[in-house]
Order: sequence, then structure tokens, then C-alpha cells
Amino acid sequence: MILPMYIFGQPVLRKHAEDIPLDYPGLQQLISDMFETMKNAEGVGLAAPQVGLSIRVVVVDLDVLKEDYPEYTGFLKAFINPHILEYGEETCAMEEGCLSVPGIHESVRRPKQVHVTYLDADLQPHDEWVDGFLARVLQHEFDHLEGKMFVDKISPLRKQMVKKKLLSMAKGRFQCDYKHKPNH
Repeated sequence: MILPMYIFGQPVLRKHAEDIPLDYPGLQQLISDMFETMKNAEGVGLAAPQVGLSIRVVVVDLDVLKEDYPEYTGFLKAFINPHILEYGEETCAMEEGCLSVPGIHESVRRPKQVHVTYLDADLQPHDEWVDGFLARVLQHEFDHLEGKMFVDKISPLRKQMVKKKLLSMAKGRFQCDYKHKPNH
């Protein structure tokens, strides 16, 4: 089922998400719905707060990028109760966008590597260093779990330049081609 996307300005996007219990009701259905929602909106990552749930669940589909990143062929993964333990020292800037901030793309500087812990969809624990494009996607999505968004990380000048668009978005004035929850 395609879930409505929550858009910049909605309070759930600024809340710190909670870890879920391992017996969270309907978890597998939620993961399936999040994948379907993300695919419908043509995204590569989606965090539960973006569909209105303040819980620590993220889905990532990098298979759609396999032409540019062959190493991600077949990469569809859920991250349950994920946390970043530490960041690598080397950084790089890259343009980012967000399904919850339609129409805005900005350069964001992030570490190239992160040390993460999470449970997969089978509730198996993982503790690993991740690098490359996946590290960027995980940082972007895990930020949602901390109530942060990519526009918080752009330069002060760029923030000033997109401020009017963000204020309009928070008032419900924006365009997007996917199902979303109206801002009121």
C-alpha cells in the first residue's frame, strides 16, 4: 500500500524517533509498504517519519542506481533501530534531494564513511562500517530519525536562498507527483 508522504513543516519530521520493540505489530507489512511508497515516489531511501511514524525504521533501494553504481545491483534493504556510532574523517559534498522536501536539491557535505548498527528485516543484528554512496544515503535517512533534514546541513547562504520555498512548503504550497499528506 502506498502511504502518504509527510512534507517539510509537519511536526513528525522534527521529532526524535524511538527504537521499536522486536515484536512491533505489522513490521513486515510496514517495511513492504515503505518500499512500495518509496518506489512510487522514485526515491532511493525512506525513513518512517516521512510516512508519519516516529519510529526507527528505514528502507533503501539502491538497485535503481545500478547503471551508475554496479556494486548496488539488487540492493534493497531495511534498517531497523539503526544508529550511527561514529563518522569517518574524510568528507565530500554532493547534491541531495528529499521526498519530504519536493523540488529542492542542494549540496551537502557529509563524511564518506560511517559506523552503523541496525537490525535487518529478519531482525538479525549488524555492526559495520559503510562507505560510498550508501554511507551518504544512510546518513540522510538516519538524520530523519533524529528530527533533522538535509536542508539543515546546507550553507547559510543557500539556506537563505531556499527559505521562501521552505516557508511556502510548510504552508502547503508545493508540487509533487506522489501521494502526500496535506500540510495545514
